[in-house]
Amino acid sequence: MKKASQKNENRPDVYARITDILIGELERGVRPWIQPWGSGHLGNHVSRPLRFNGEPYSGVNVLLLWSEAARRGYGSAMWMTFRQALELGGNVRKGETGSMVVYANRITKTETDGNGEDIERNIPFLKAYTVFNLEQIDGLPEGYGARSDLAPLEPVERLDHADAFFRATGAVIRHGGSKAFYAPGPDIIQMPPIEAFRDVESYYATLAHEQIHWAGAAHRLNRDLSRYAKDRSERAREELIAELGAVFLAADLGIVPELEPRADHASYLASWLTVLQNDKRFIVQAAAQAQRAVSFLHSLQPEADVKAAA
Repeated sequence: MKKASQKNENRPDVYARITDILIGELERGVRPWIQPWGSGHLGNHVSRPLRFNGEPYSGVNVLLLWSEAARRGYGSAMWMTFRQALELGGNVRKGETGSMVVYANRITKTETDGNGEDIERNIPFLKAYTVFNLEQIDGLPEGYGARSDLAPLEPVERLDHADAFFRATGAVIRHGGSKAFYAPGPDIIQMPPIEAFRDVESYYATLAHEQIHWAGAAHRLNRDLSRYAKDRSERAREELIAELGAVFLAADLGIVPELEPRADHASYLASWLTVLQNDKRFIVQAAAQAQRAVSFLHSLQPEADVKAAA
């Protein structure tokens, strides 16, 4: 038992490693969940980080890989393991260092309760592994990783697509005033007029943020918003979930939002640092909650019914 305990104590805390990476970015004044929009291989397109097979990453892995791409200056959105590169005929260049991503799962553990009965507990865990960006790998098939489906979109077409997405959610959206917010009582989203924004993309990115709040209502995903108005820490936590969800959704919809923080969020930077420093697991939980909200909004789209029927 003593050896097992020592082994666990010496095992790196994956949650702490993730949080330390993101805290470092925040301390430098960088929001690590902002995708390096319009980078090299993607032209003017946006994308979540992609696995070797083109499948997008989700949750906290999006944050980790966007942060790494921005820090190292990678233009490609594609990442793969050392073995996947070999299987494709490529090889990671000598001296290149990988980036951490994580795999979430649960194990079932049987324990004996006070009555002598066996009970099963599901215990969540994270396992870290290493991936490399496409730009760190030589010898891949010619044209591998190119996105032939990313033909340039006309601005009106892109905004029409975003309009259709938000309309399909069924959220009540009212316009007027100078502030954007979600009001839980009447269950409405209030937005300034689109003309008040620096550009239309910023309008849709802000609307995405408020829709993440809307998705968390008690009769939807049931995130606890009861202490939002009274507890600064809880408010910072919910705002971080909405911020992450908004950039995930912006990437999915091909929206390029402004990179400057919203004025009402500048004050959250210190609170976010405090929350992350005090709770090493929260960034993973926040990313998971954000991912859940984005998936919920996708599930409200007409094509979701078609896929379910199929």
